[in-house]
Amino acid sequence: MVFVLTVDQRGSRSMTDLVPELLNSLNRRPRRSGLLRRFERTAGDEVQGVLSDARATIDVIVQLLRMDTWYIGLGIGDVAEPLPRSTRAGSGEAFVSAREAVNRAKSSPHHINVIGQNARGAEQVETVLWLMASVLRRRSDRGWAVADLLAEGLSRREIGVKLGISQSAVTQRAQAAGVVEEQRGRVLAIELLESAAA
Repeated sequence: MVFVLTVDQRGSRSMTDLVPELLNSLNRRPRRSGLLRRFERTAGDEVQGVLSDARATIDVIVQLLRMDTWYIGLGIGDVAEPLPRSTRAGSGEAFVSAREAVNRAKSSPHHINVIGQNARGAEQVETVLWLMASVLRRRSDRGWAVADLLAEGLSRREIGVKLGISQSAVTQRAQAAGVVEEQRGRVLAIELLESAAA
């Protein structure tokens, strides 16, 4: 089974076209691990990509949640093989599910929906992603600065020096940003996604 992400820009009629910037970010070299087919514009302000790895899929979803400008549909399932060179030419259950999921995302509370053959597993993944979205949307720019540096492997002392704040201030910002909650959410989402695809 694979993971197909179909993503549609929110408020595209009143905003500039964000697709070129998104495609550059999602397809950035070196080649993203787990990306079976590059993200491509499929129609209008919509893009689609095919992934083989649960961790890479959750990483992309978190990146999209951070931008807070996209409807996100995740389809879990089989695809017609061999996969064509172009994502747009792909077909199969995962593509159909991703299309339905992005349409449902337009009326979901956190603009993300997950559909798969294992309906219960897909719902569990979706629930964790909704909880993560509620944490990430409350995160300030200061919180993101700390979270990004922690993700790079810097210690709280090193982050304090870099940002010109005390170590205790780093800890406070990390707590307010829900860094631990996000980390645990990622781990759980990956495990549930792997299980849903099994």
